[in-house]
Amino acid sequence: MKLRSDSRAHKHPAWWAFAMHRLSGLALAIFLPLHFWALGKALGGEAGLDGFLRFADRPLFKFAEWGLVVLLALHMMGGVRLLLIEFAGWSGLRKNWIAGAVGFAALAGMAFALALFV
Repeated sequence: MKLRSDSRAHKHPAWWAFAMHRLSGLALAIFLPLHFWALGKALGGEAGLDGFLRFADRPLFKFAEWGLVVLLALHMMGGVRLLLIEFAGWSGLRKNWIAGAVGFAALAGMAFALALFV
């Protein structure tokens, strides 16, 4: 029996919430080794860490930090949404949870961006 992919599923908000959660988790997993590498610079001495911090004090890195905060917020709220769907007493799609997750991530990103420039 040949299975076909139903393209209508990709238009559903729950599919996009699933995709955001998976892609943010993948991006965070890719970031983690870079983070450990940067922390390892501190083990090499003060000069190595200071050199890395001077290198990282650029607008591109500030933008990447903002993206990291947004990814963390998206992934966290996507996980909370999944936990609520799994363990709550109701079933079905709750678009409010999806909107809340995206709204929380946007709010966290805006707050972090504001802290960068103030």
